[in-house]
Amino acid sequence: MITGPKYKIARRLGAPIFEKTQTQKYALHLERKGKKRGFSKPKSEYGLQLIEKQKARFTYGLGERQFSNYVKEALDKKTDNAPQTIFQFLELRLDNVIYRLGFSPTRSGARQIASHGHMKVNGRKVDTPSRRLVIGDKIEITDRSLKKPLFENLDERTKNVTVPSWIKYDAVKKIASIQGMPQLVKTDNMFDLNTVIEFYSR
Repeated sequence: MITGPKYKIARRLGAPIFEKTQTQKYALHLERKGKKRGFSKPKSEYGLQLIEKQKARFTYGLGERQFSNYVKEALDKKTDNAPQTIFQFLELRLDNVIYRLGFSPTRSGARQIASHGHMKVNGRKVDTPSRRLVIGDKIEITDRSLKKPLFENLDERTKNVTVPSWIKYDAVKKIASIQGMPQLVKTDNMFDLNTVIEFYSR
């Protein structure tokens, strides 16, 4: 999905939602820009809701239709905690799990890994980045792909990655498994899914 100039989008949304904007250098740049511009005009309720929706959508690199379908599916389930359900839909995507494991430093890179068929789920090669994983699923790199330059020095690249508790990863065998459900913690995210739901419930 083409998202346009990432620095400009992050600045407009007021949050470092892309990996390349999550650096100290960019934070200082953003701070200088803010001082030059002074106070910005207060946004309307709709404007605030739109920003939160865009933050969540761009964080996971999804198109509007795909993201809105996740929200609609969660609302149709009529659960007590729709934000939690949406979060699980997003986190349990195959491309996101690849990113969480540190196989790619970016979600866009993880999406390419998945779409090019470098991964297996439960022993079968897959090429669908949006595939939703469930508890018990096993994820691993295909034998053929493991020998490619794309995965060179994988142990070195992943040694400082903090894998979420809902993913179990065997670094020796390079096999991951889904052992729980992702839990939404507001302070861990740069977007508010309650506000996102308000946007789609207008």
